[in-house]
Amino acid sequence: MIDIHSHLLPDVDDGVETFDESIEILRELSNHGISKLVLTPHHIPETIYNSPRLDNLKLLHELKKIVQEEGINMDLYLGNEIYINREISKFLKDKILSALNDSKYLLIELPMSGTYEGYEDIFYNLQAEGYTIILAHPERYIATQKDFTILERLHNLGILYQCNLGSIVGQYGHKAEKTIKKLAKKDLIFSFGTDTHHFRDFSEIDDAIRYLTKIYGKAKLDVLLTDNPLKILK
Repeated sequence: MIDIHSHLLPDVDDGVETFDESIEILRELSNHGISKLVLTPHHIPETIYNSPRLDNLKLLHELKKIVQEEGINMDLYLGNEIYINREISKFLKDKILSALNDSKYLLIELPMSGTYEGYEDIFYNLQAEGYTIILAHPERYIATQKDFTILERLHNLGILYQCNLGSIVGQYGHKAEKTIKKLAKKDLIFSFGTDTHHFRDFSEIDDAIRYLTKIYGKAKLDVLLTDNPLKILK
């Protein structure tokens, strides 16, 4: 399994604070079947969550070294969870942001609350530059929970969806669960992720996979859990 959404670089956002905490979680995620993981610290302009690419690469290098020393069987890659804004292209050119493993895939986050303000022009411009947009946890936004047609419209524009495994088993509440099940039923999901910030009971990964296997079947689910994310890493 490949996880394309996590917050396990220490002390850069609202995720883990120390290398020890990161290692503890990575070991546990490895035990739950994750063999490759993309570290995607938040990048939110004009907040404290804006650690630049060069600093993140240094942390990644140190974390990889410790992972190897600890004998954890997991490959690590760098990206960002990018809060939607009109400077994304500039930040990428200035090497402040990281695409997912230096690919042409961008993991982008919308505001969690409020109304959908129409970000199509931002998506269009990034697509024109050759980027593919992956929307992080679309099932969790209040706007898309209220109006599912937003997700149908964006999907028709070529936006891909990364959903959180925990959403399918109620980790983020009933509305997120209802929305992700609708996305699954309509076969609109491109990949999954754990969106791990801190240590917790990771049994929801196993519960989610059991539930999703009933929806998709094993072969189709393997595409979403491994094959599609592998396209990003390659």
